[in-house]
Amino acid sequence: MHLQAQLRPVSQDHTQPPFQPAWWLRHAHLQTIFAKYLSPKQRLNTEPEMFSLPDGDELQLNWLPCETTQAATPLLILLHGLAGDINSHYIQAMLAQCRELNWSAVLLHFRGCNGQPNKLPRAYHSGDTADAALVINEIKRRYPSRPLVAVGYSLGGNVLLKYCGEQAAENPLAAAIAVCPPLSLSACAKRINTGSSKLYQRYLLGRLKRSTLLKLKQFTDFPLPLTPEQVQGFASIEQFDEHFTAPIHGFKNAQDYYQRASGKAFLKHIQIPTLIIHAKDDPFLSDEVIPKPAELSQHVHYELTGGGGHVGFVHGSPLKPQFWLNQRIPAFIKQQLNL
Repeated sequence: MHLQAQLRPVSQDHTQPPFQPAWWLRHAHLQTIFAKYLSPKQRLNTEPEMFSLPDGDELQLNWLPCETTQAATPLLILLHGLAGDINSHYIQAMLAQCRELNWSAVLLHFRGCNGQPNKLPRAYHSGDTADAALVINEIKRRYPSRPLVAVGYSLGGNVLLKYCGEQAAENPLAAAIAVCPPLSLSACAKRINTGSSKLYQRYLLGRLKRSTLLKLKQFTDFPLPLTPEQVQGFASIEQFDEHFTAPIHGFKNAQDYYQRASGKAFLKHIQIPTLIIHAKDDPFLSDEVIPKPAELSQHVHYELTGGGGHVGFVHGSPLKPQFWLNQRIPAFIKQQLNL
């Protein structure tokens, strides 16, 4: 299923064929899992920067500089997914692509995702646009003549789309791309707690539990009534959000968090060229993430592919697999910036 023709895209790109899954990786789980192992393994040296936040906390930026001094060269701001970081395969793949194109890039690590605990009890969440706004504004201040393009993956994609909707006409970005964003958080929390998708939930929940247990050790006066035993006992992402994510970030409960942080309601306010990519077979996401035409602004170009899994999109032969996002994302950027 491909809804691109039914929606109102920004300028059409007829040079990019729709994604076709590799014949040997047609299943969604194969796409999702094998993308991690088949994507480029070019470990790139980046320059870390600790970015101070107004509340006394900090987050880490990782910069990939480029040699060009041309003002028209884009600077990409990358936002990773839940429990992601500089080592995530999709981040490494995009950084490698930027290096090949001689584009600058910077990864925004959400709080506590750089391998070191952040300084406050709070963490990050799917609607946490305040930190992203601070970073984007600072990058714009440093590079006022460079076109800034943000690329968000999964949770980072939801954050990015919510940010773009909030900014509306005041958006300092030249363009935005969101890959597999969970635009309806409540439905996605239920989806990942069913069937074989529970395998991914177990992996993500394990990482979230470990970081939370470290916080309980880090702060003797932790602001939530949580014990290590309770944290270890969380059986789902929704339960984790109910007892940690929501209360530590000022939400009433998980459903209040999901309703206020979901990006779908913000899509109609976006006023910069924006590409959203979903796969129909994504094992992380519910069909409720698929926006209706009336929910999109005229600046949003929506693509729903039949396959691809969750941030997978592997095509080509077994001997020469290719990561489709490495072509699709730069093509959209080049088109919108007339490069």
